[in-house]
Amino acid sequence: MSAPLPTEAAGRPAALPRSRGGDGAPALPAARTGPDWLWGVLLVLPALAMVALFFLYPLGLSAVSAFQGRDGGWTLANVVKAFELYSLDMAFTLAIVLLSSALVAVLSVAIGGYLTLGENRLSVTLLRWLYRWPLFIPFIVAAQMMRSFLAKNGLMNNLLIGGGVIEPLQAASLLDWRGVVVTFVWKQTPFVALMVAGAMASLDRSTIEAARDLGAGRLRILAEIVVPQVRPTLVVGLILSFVTMLSVMSVPMMINPNSPTMITVDMAYRINAHGDYGVANALGFVSYAMAGLVGWFYLRHGVRQGGAR
Repeated sequence: MSAPLPTEAAGRPAALPRSRGGDGAPALPAARTGPDWLWGVLLVLPALAMVALFFLYPLGLSAVSAFQGRDGGWTLANVVKAFELYSLDMAFTLAIVLLSSALVAVLSVAIGGYLTLGENRLSVTLLRWLYRWPLFIPFIVAAQMMRSFLAKNGLMNNLLIGGGVIEPLQAASLLDWRGVVVTFVWKQTPFVALMVAGAMASLDRSTIEAARDLGAGRLRILAEIVVPQVRPTLVVGLILSFVTMLSVMSVPMMINPNSPTMITVDMAYRINAHGDYGVANALGFVSYAMAGLVGWFYLRHGVRQGGAR
């Protein structure tokens, strides 16, 4: 028969002895020298300092400088001048980036869909190995490669002439807005495709197999079952690509010598040729607005989806 628990005089059970460690010593509670939130703040403080120093401070300085004159007073002259001189370039920039983003979306879905639904193991393996290579190439190197590939006497036209597809007199240069789009799409498709393919690989295969059993083809499965489930990942990748392409200067400067051009080239021209930081910052403010509009659309769409759930 077990012994009864010790009790106090008032009839309540007495406190049980503390558990002991492996050496028989009583286990002590973990020492706390400060509130938990303080340690969390200290851990994220270096990251916050980097963001504030290299992003928030230049952003704020650029936004303020866009609305300041040379005398230091507040004015809209820089913004007005930017729109007067470069409104066509602003529209050109937006059109190029939107077109490139659309093509990136189509190719990324096609690559991810084939990696997920493809039945030829050799083709899937080769595609999985090849499509990632542009990820490791900087934009300036990609631009130089495309200059050699898309020129009138470049590699592409030489291959077409050698294969008998076109005559030598039919060779044409693509070093214009088309070359910019080709470079952007070639460089950014692997980034988005990697995200989309990963999202597709994590899907439940039962729905795909059920659709196959019902006679659905791969294209229909991709469009109606797979893509709707990976749409958030696709949108995130496209927004990141949009912002990246919007900020690239080397590609339009090296491939598209004609006018109109992208506003990143205009910003460099205003600073290097005229020392006009006000108009350059006004152009930068316009690019901030473009990127912010896309980000606002994504956040609004995400909030709506979260509320619907």
